[in-house]
Amino acid sequence: MMGPAHSLSGAAAWLGVGAATAAAGQPMPWPVLLAGALICAGAALAPDLDHKAATISRAFGPVSRGLCEIVDKLSYAVYRATKKPADPRRSGGHRTLTHTWLWAVLIGGGSSVLAITGGRWAVLALLFVHMVLAIEGLLWRATRGSSSDVLVWLLAGTSAWILAGILDKPDGGADWLFTAPGQEYLWLGLPIVLGALVHDIGDALTVSGCPILWPIPVGRKRWYPIGPPKVMRFRAGSWVELKVLMPVFMLLGGVGGAAALNFI
Repeated sequence: MMGPAHSLSGAAAWLGVGAATAAAGQPMPWPVLLAGALICAGAALAPDLDHKAATISRAFGPVSRGLCEIVDKLSYAVYRATKKPADPRRSGGHRTLTHTWLWAVLIGGGSSVLAITGGRWAVLALLFVHMVLAIEGLLWRATRGSSSDVLVWLLAGTSAWILAGILDKPDGGADWLFTAPGQEYLWLGLPIVLGALVHDIGDALTVSGCPILWPIPVGRKRWYPIGPPKVMRFRAGSWVELKVLMPVFMLLGGVGGAAALNFI
């Protein structure tokens, strides 16, 4: 999938979680619903950190481009070190390490630990990074070109500051789901895990599939490209993605958000 579809699917997924928790009697405060949807939209771009031409590689200028090169090389090294004889030869690390359930859990868990141990500035940093990615993904037409980078960073920084201020208020949602002292913002890792997994599922629908289950072997492959039957797959950026899936994600997100806020 391309970046906009990934971001829309991430936001829709978190809004769906909001609807589910409301139905289960543990409703999200609206700031958690909003912040989580934006974080999940941004996190749904993050697995492409192994791809030098992806949206995330351009989001933070030279810093993200350099990081993408490092992650690409690391992913390729892990692939070569762990592949089984039936796994194909590769020339790079795209759609390997960062496109697995294990990566999603580690990144999400690490983000939660950072949020509860690093204080307000760690929370602001996590919010800022994912706000940038969410803006790049959801408002992709408006953010084309390097001249818009500073404006995106300013908007993301302002949004992160405002959201953190709202979440920090009594009943704002900093302690949603995890209420013990010292566990404020522990939930921040959840939309990050979800966003990464939704990205992987989206890529699994394309012609190449996605090795979500690594390091669990499937048959004679450790990097088995999970996906539906080939007749049901599509190419990234095709009309199926643009004309069918993206409108469906918007519809599902709207319904999920309305249900989470008890409008329906």
